[in-house]
Amino acid sequence: MRDGLCFLDHLRGCYRAMGRGGELHPAWSQTPAFYFGNPAAVVGPYDDVPIAPGCELFDFELEIGAVIGRGGRDLHPDTAEEHIVGYTFYNDWTARDHQLRDMAQGIGMGKAKDSAITLGPALVTADELEPYRSDGRLHLEVSATVNGREVSRGTLAAMDWTFGELLAYLSRGTDLLPGDVIGSGTVPGGCLLEHVDTPDMAGFSGWLRPGDVVSLQGPALGHTRQTVRPAPPMIPLRTGC
Repeated sequence: MRDGLCFLDHLRGCYRAMGRGGELHPAWSQTPAFYFGNPAAVVGPYDDVPIAPGCELFDFELEIGAVIGRGGRDLHPDTAEEHIVGYTFYNDWTARDHQLRDMAQGIGMGKAKDSAITLGPALVTADELEPYRSDGRLHLEVSATVNGREVSRGTLAAMDWTFGELLAYLSRGTDLLPGDVIGSGTVPGGCLLEHVDTPDMAGFSGWLRPGDVVSLQGPALGHTRQTVRPAPPMIPLRTGC
């Protein structure tokens, strides 16, 4: 599992919420960014999702996952999408307070993205989505709600890096294998972090709490519906951690 960051406006929104401004380093426009996900964290589209242990700032992400059907390496961006067998929702639940520590340590996403990844409710084959394709992009509108209130709506057509470009980059010098799942990155506005309206992230009242119901939905893809549950007990490593 790999998760890309193909919508740069999502990153700009996160930066603003964290008080970093909206300017991006040129590296973000040179290659698509990604991190390796945890296959053991995958949960079903209607499963309850416990808050990550020790997390106070729990969030969801509105994304689409592309599933590899035909493997390959060193793919060309113009033809790489031909290796995708289908698409599904991809929600990499995020512990934002843990993410701040991951960023400070500087070696990538750790416990911030390790608690749950939702896939489903179905693998929608690529040919089924052809009616939504125009100018080489999927004009597929998706949305997210929390407790029935719409939080985000966006389209895959707004990707700054296409799935073809992302797969071409991921396959440089290595194999993509059948069954690999590649996340699109979050649709702009498609997480609670981008809606933070307080100077201090911890002061935002919208973070997910036990009992909240999160749903992702879109034409052809169907919908997910999951209830947030309390975090399991956390065993400290040392005093204060």
